[in-house]
Order: sequence, then structure tokens, then C-alpha cells
Amino acid sequence: MFLSKQLVVIGGGAAGFFCAVNAARMNPELKVSIIEKSNKILAKVKVSGGGRCNVTHQFFEISEMIKQYPRGANFLKKAFHQFFTTDTIKWFEERGVKLKAEADGRMFPVTDSSQTIIDCLIEEANKYGVEIMIKTEIRGMRYENGKFQIELSDFRLLTSDFVCIACGGFPKLAQFDWIKNLNHTIIEPVPSLFTFNMPGNSITQLMGVSVHDVKIKIAGAKLEERGPLLITHWGMSGPVVLKLSAWGARELAGSSYQFAIHINWLPEYNENTLREKFTALRQQLAGQKIINKNPFQLPQRLWEYFLNQVNINNEIRWADLPAKHQNQLISLLCNGEFAVKGKTTFKEEFVTAGGVSLNEIDVNTMQSKKVRHLYFAGEILDVDGITGGFNFQNAWTSGWIAAKAIAGESKV
Repeated sequence: MFLSKQLVVIGGGAAGFFCAVNAARMNPELKVSIIEKSNKILAKVKVSGGGRCNVTHQFFEISEMIKQYPRGANFLKKAFHQFFTTDTIKWFEERGVKLKAEADGRMFPVTDSSQTIIDCLIEEANKYGVEIMIKTEIRGMRYENGKFQIELSDFRLLTSDFVCIACGGFPKLAQFDWIKNLNHTIIEPVPSLFTFNMPGNSITQLMGVSVHDVKIKIAGAKLEERGPLLITHWGMSGPVVLKLSAWGARELAGSSYQFAIHINWLPEYNENTLREKFTALRQQLAGQKIINKNPFQLPQRLWEYFLNQVNINNEIRWADLPAKHQNQLISLLCNGEFAVKGKTTFKEEFVTAGGVSLNEIDVNTMQSKKVRHLYFAGEILDVDGITGGFNFQNAWTSGWIAAKAIAGESKV
């Protein structure tokens, strides 16, 4: 009697689903199950991009794409030759889900709803008979006589021929113990995408104000980024901060998230060129009150904040601006210093730097070099990207490569 080979995918997120549905499609004889410890599947897909799901990014050159990954770029350089952004777009479009690119390159479903992506993946799972087990946690796993024995939290045992671990990143090293027991090396996890806390700083009174282009440099480090900034009730967020947090994940963890940043609120200027601009403005706007005439397209509340910080009277006109106040304002605009004391991570969109060492993974198959028929996909690996759809592209790519390899092996 012929017995179907079995694949258990651990993790019901993007990488896990993509591995499961593609493996089931490529080998219909394969019995595929997804195990998810929470009561929700595809939770990050649901909340990503403000509920719109930032599926991928409009980069069609691998050399450009890999620049967006603080960790794992060389690994993905090889992986992307198998399944890239163009393949992601095609895969979803073949299933009736069209994607669109926004001005900044992020790609979303044309419906602007993450539910479209979720429905597509669930429909694919149903089509190919993928079993989904929620509220099911792994206690441990061992590999004996060519089979995996998977112990669940309710002490049930599952037996499987293939396992793909795609359960996302863990914030604590101890949570990787069951993977370490399979002889794998774990790179210690630290948060990657987080916002900067500035408790007690008066700028937090401007919560909700956004600036479309600033440059931020971390004091005493080579870390510098440029992009949109959002002021929040706890400090600063927005793409520029999230990028900095990704590139500086380990360095900032080492400082216990206590550091200073320098912000150029007008990155097209430096202090010398802005001083020249001020000289011209004093002539052009001589009779107008500085508070009423903001010549830099900064949000009005922010402009008033800057004037207040350097004690510029609301009645002062451009022609009457004292040199001392002008120099202080220029310094604040080009090189304002802010103390960061702590971080806030997005719980649902939590991303970690660290995970299973890439040295122990075959990039061509996503199979473990230590344990036969054990595969990995997604953020459980020591791969992470900046914000903008890059972490999802890693999930689709690694999930697809693992699926292809498993489907091929299971036919033998």
C-alpha cells in the first residue's frame, strides 16, 4: 500500500503558508499540515502596511534589492535568482490578485486590503488540501530513523517525513532552544524595527506632525539615514527612524538604547548654505513676521516650535532677527540634537535581527546542512530587511525555494 509522504510546516505566517501551499501544489501526493501556536494565521500579513499588506518592493534588480537587508544580503543574492519580486507579482496575479506600486516603491494589492492576500493564500491552502492546526504549540522535536517526531504542547506526537520551520523571529534566545537541540547555531536575537523614545522631551507635544524629508545621524556612529519622519507622543517614528533602527540594531542594543541623534530638518542645506539663504530671506521678507512666514515648507506647528526653542519673539520681523537668534535657529534646523532613552517595537510587526545561522543552511534548497529533510523559511533565519516590503519578499522567496525542494524530494 502506498503511503503519502508528510510535510509539517511550523508557523502560519507568510513564509509558512507560502511553503505549504506551493509544496502541496507541486506534489499533490504530499500531505501538508501547518502548525500555528496562536489562534490567528497570517497575523503580520493582516496588519502590515496599515492593514493594506506591503507585499514586496518595486526593485527588479537583485543588486538593488539586496542593499535593503542589514543582515542576510549575500544569502539572498543567491536565493533571489530562484524567486524574485517579479515572481511574487506573477504568482499573485496568476491567482487574481493584482499588485500596484506606490511612489516610494512599496507594492500593495490594488484593493488596498491585506485581506485580499490572506484570502488568496487560504484559498490556495483549501484547493490543495493543506491542513491548518491553530493553537498548537511545539514542545520539542527529534529526528530518528529518517522521520521527525514532533511533540506538541498537549503531549501529542506527530510523525513527519519533512519539516519546514517558518515560525518567525523570537525575541529571546531561550525560545530557540528546541532548534538548538537539532544541532543548529543561533545568532542572538535583538529587535530590528523600532521607534525612538524621548521621554520628557517637549517635541512630543507635536505628536502627529510629520516631515517628508529629514536626515538623521546617530552621534558617535556611522549610522545615517534620510527619509520621512513622524513625531509621536513617545518620541520619533517614520521610515527614516525604522531604517536607522534596522541598520543599527546590534549597535543600539549594545548601548541599551541610550544615545543621541542629530537631525537636519532641511537636508538640502548645511549650516553655511542655510546662512546664505537666511541672508536672502531677510531682504525678501524684511517686513513680514517670521512666525507667519515659514519659507521652508515645514509644518507650521514645527516651525513655531523651533522659534520658541531659541526664544524668537512672535512679533519679530525677518529684517529685525538678531544674529544670535539667527545662528541658534540655523543650528537647530541643520543639526538639532535629541536624546533617545529607550525604544518601542511594533508588537504585530516585530522583526528581529538574528536567528538560525545562515552558514548551516543550503541557500539552493533552504535545507539544513545538519539535519536531512529539515528546512527553514522566513524570519527564523538570520535575515532581516528594512521597512518597505523587504521582509515579506524574504518570506516568499525562502518559502518557495523550500517548497520546491521538498516537493522534489518527496517524489523520490
